[in-house]
Amino acid sequence: MRIQVPVSKPSDHTHPPLTALGWSSFFADQVGRDETGLTPLRIATVHRSRLTAEGASGPVKVNLPAASKTTDFAVGDWVLSDPETLMFVRCLDRRALLQRKTEGAHLPQLIAANVDTLFIVTSCNDDFNAARLERYLALANEAGTDPVIVLTKADQADDTAPFVDLAAALQRGLPVVTLNAKATQAADTLARWCGPGQTVALVGSSGVGKSTLLNTLANKTGEEAQATGGIREDDAKGRHTTTARSLHTTQAGGCVIDTPGIRTLHVSDLAVGLDILFAEITELAPDCKFRDCTHAHEPGCAVQAGVAAGDVAPERLERWRKLAEENRDNTPTTTGPRGNKKPQGRRKRR
Repeated sequence: MRIQVPVSKPSDHTHPPLTALGWSSFFADQVGRDETGLTPLRIATVHRSRLTAEGASGPVKVNLPAASKTTDFAVGDWVLSDPETLMFVRCLDRRALLQRKTEGAHLPQLIAANVDTLFIVTSCNDDFNAARLERYLALANEAGTDPVIVLTKADQADDTAPFVDLAAALQRGLPVVTLNAKATQAADTLARWCGPGQTVALVGSSGVGKSTLLNTLANKTGEEAQATGGIREDDAKGRHTTTARSLHTTQAGGCVIDTPGIRTLHVSDLAVGLDILFAEITELAPDCKFRDCTHAHEPGCAVQAGVAAGDVAPERLERWRKLAEENRDNTPTTTGPRGNKKPQGRRKRR
C-alpha cells in the first residue's frame, strides 16, 4: 500500500505538489502499511538546532525528538512526520547523497541528498581550474548524480570557446553550458534539468555566480533574493555570500539546492568516481604488465604507452595519480577479527 499524498486545496495553488518537489515511487514504495497516515516532507534547510521542510501545504518547521541530531540530515532528504505535531518519525532511504570529507572530522559533511543533476559552477575567468573541477566531478560520479559544467560570466569573456573545450575534455559525455547568470535566458538554458520532479544542486567556489544563478532559476527578487557578492579584480576570488544550504523551487517547476562556496574539497571513500572521471586511464590499466602498476615507471605499462601515443594527456595522468593517492590516504580500512572490525586510516607515503 502506498502513502496517501495530501491533495492541495484550490487556495493552496501557490504550493508545489509533492511530485514537483521530487516525490516519486522510489520514496513512496518505502512507506509501510502502518505509515500511510504520516506526512512526507522534504528537508529545505538544516540549522544547528532546527530543520525546515517543504510539503504539500507549504513550508513547515520539523520537530525533532530529543535524541536526534540535525547533522544526520541533508538538504533534499525526504522524511515522514506526524501530521498533527510535525514530529519527525524517520528518514527515507536516499537515492543519491553528495558528501565531502572535512579536516579533523570523523564523519563526512552532508552536502545534499536526492540530487538528479549537479551544476558545477565556474566562470570564464581566472577562477577556472581544471583540477578543482575534477574533484567536483568525482564527487558527483560517486553519488550517482549527473554532472553539468556551468560556465558563468560568459558575457564578460572575449571568447568562451577555450573554456568550453577545457571543461568538455575533463570527462566523456560531459555537458558544458555557458551563460550570464543575471540574464533571464539562463533559466531557459538550464530548463531541461530543472523541470517538475527534478532536483539540481549548485556547487563551486565563491564569487562564480551561484547565488545570482539561483535567483534567476527560482525567480527570486527583492527581499526573497539570495545575497550576491562580487569578486576581486586581481585574482577573480570571491567572498562567501551563501552561508547555509537551502532548497528552493525553480521557475521550470523543479527544485534547486544552493550551497556555500567550498574552499577545499578533499576526496575520500571513492569507489567508482575516479574511474568514470579518468575513463581513458581506467580502460588501459587492465592491460598493464603488472597488476599493481602505478603507471609511473614500470615496464609494460599500458597507460604510459597511451601517453606516448597521445591517447592520454600527461597532465591528466598526473592529476589522476594525485587524486588516487589522496583517496587512498583518506579512506579508512577495516582491521581486526571478523565481526569486530574497526576503521583505521591509512598512513601517508613518505
